[in-house]
Amino acid sequence: MHIRVRLFAAYREAVGAPTVDLELDGEVTPARAWERLRDLHPALGRFPGPAFAVGDRYVPADHPLRDGDEVTLIPPVSGGSVHVDLVESPIDVDRLLRRVRHPNAGAVVLFLGTVRDNAEGPHVRYLDYEAYDRLARAEMERIAEEVTGRWPVLGVALEHRVGRLEVGEVSVAVAVSAPHRREAFEAGRFAIDTLKTRVPIWKKEVWEGGSRWVGAEPEGERPGERVV
Repeated sequence: MHIRVRLFAAYREAVGAPTVDLELDGEVTPARAWERLRDLHPALGRFPGPAFAVGDRYVPADHPLRDGDEVTLIPPVSGGSVHVDLVESPIDVDRLLRRVRHPNAGAVVLFLGTVRDNAEGPHVRYLDYEAYDRLARAEMERIAEEVTGRWPVLGVALEHRVGRLEVGEVSVAVAVSAPHRREAFEAGRFAIDTLKTRVPIWKKEVWEGGSRWVGAEPEGERPGERVV
């Protein structure tokens, strides 16, 4: 299989070129492309691992690549490493924490938003999250970059689930590492508060006999009054 790897910043300088063409056999993923490139260019071993993108979309390390794909290796940005993602499967909290781990981190703050039953109305059976994928990812990246610009963080990771979630499941996770706890707490709170107000992700509550899109109810309507 033929793929093209696109490189930026320190990766580009270590390789000596902005793109590299690779031929790989079997199941090909961004992680395999990164490993092969490090074998070919040992200078890359001095740097932390990248985030991955195909086209204009971030993808996980195990994303299956097709013949002719161009995968971009994205080095950690100035101010700290950044990871954002929208996922349909359960959020892997341990992996998220590994993404922000740093030897100079004296504090790691983790926020988990979980699906709860509705104390103000009918009992929620499940939630359904919908996102404007491309715009949501771009806005999450902007939020992460704002965090790295405002606080001396060493890593920031944002992930949000989409699709159907049962009560008790994790819908959103924010992890921030920093040298001291004050910066980590402040940065983490800013990240989740800003994500909730700016990222185009919508939540539908479903209960027995009805449902509603939270925040988009007709004026004056209360939970449970209208079946969608």
